[in-house]
Amino acid sequence: MITFATDQIGIMKLTHTKFEGVYILEPTVWRDERGCFFESYNYRTLGLNLSFVQDNEASSAKGVLRGLHYQLPPYAQTKLVRVSQGEVLDVIVDIRPDSPTYGQHMSVILSSTNFKQMLVPKGFAHGYIVLSDKAVFAYKCDAYYHKESDAGIRFDDTTLGINWILPTNEFIISEKDKQLPTFSHHKKFISE
Repeated sequence: MITFATDQIGIMKLTHTKFEGVYILEPTVWRDERGCFFESYNYRTLGLNLSFVQDNEASSAKGVLRGLHYQLPPYAQTKLVRVSQGEVLDVIVDIRPDSPTYGQHMSVILSSTNFKQMLVPKGFAHGYIVLSDKAVFAYKCDAYYHKESDAGIRFDDTTLGINWILPTNEFIISEKDKQLPTFSHHKKFISE
């Protein structure tokens, strides 16, 4: 069971999770007959000591499963993830060996209608599956991509027990992700 504590910070609601450093962010959305407006990120409003250096965006069809990915130190990344079109199930796994929640996971639905975002700190493997016909997934990173530090864990590792919601026959997975190691054999994340 996850216990949430919620703070109202400016125009962004920040919800703590059971994982240290993982937050669900929900912006205040202003709507009228023209549509809506919201701030997706504001350094001063959130007060998180992060400097993002790279923005990424992926467009995917229903059933595309990407993950579970992470980068090893010293190139590990903190990510602020959101969906600008469609809906995904976003999943993280704690891979910090000294953490009390090591090996545990959580998931949240991110969509262009609920406007939720998740802050995924260093030390978490991350992945998502597209639930809508199409989705555009966007994320900010506080470190640049570093190919040699790229690592991951198999999406279907039975010890993790992740419910990806869709039936497995609908999954669309890259060959690279199919070859990722299990949790017990993944490259250990040793904190910087």
